Amino acid sequence: MARTAPDCLFCKIVAGEVPAEMVREGERTVAIRDINPQAPTHVLMVPRDHYPDAGAVGRADLGLMDEIAREAHEVAVVEGIAESGYRLVFNTGAGAGQTVFHVHGHLLGGRGLEWPPG
Repeated sequence: MARTAPDCLFCKIVAGEVPAEMVREGERTVAIRDINPQAPTHVLMVPRDHYPDAGAVGRADLGLMDEIAREAHEVAVVEGIAESGYRLVFNTGAGAGQTVFHVHGHLLGGRGLEWPPG
């Protein structure tokens, strides 16, 4: 049985109740375009099951973070950024910039993302 939260935006997107631009759909994840992109390619990697943050996934569902990373790479290949490089970021907690409390990875690429920024 899938874990969902009734008031969660990403749970509603996964259920098809809220529209989003789907990039890829996997068995346990979906990839959607970010509505406020921070890079030319900015895709959100969202698990179908609800976990509030990356720490919760790590404690509860061994293998899901691996699957998110694999799916992110597949999206990067299709988007043409796998060779040049991409970033996969998980914000965990409000202090880190998390605004939707359903774990999701931000796949960013298509421009220089050197660290530290300069």
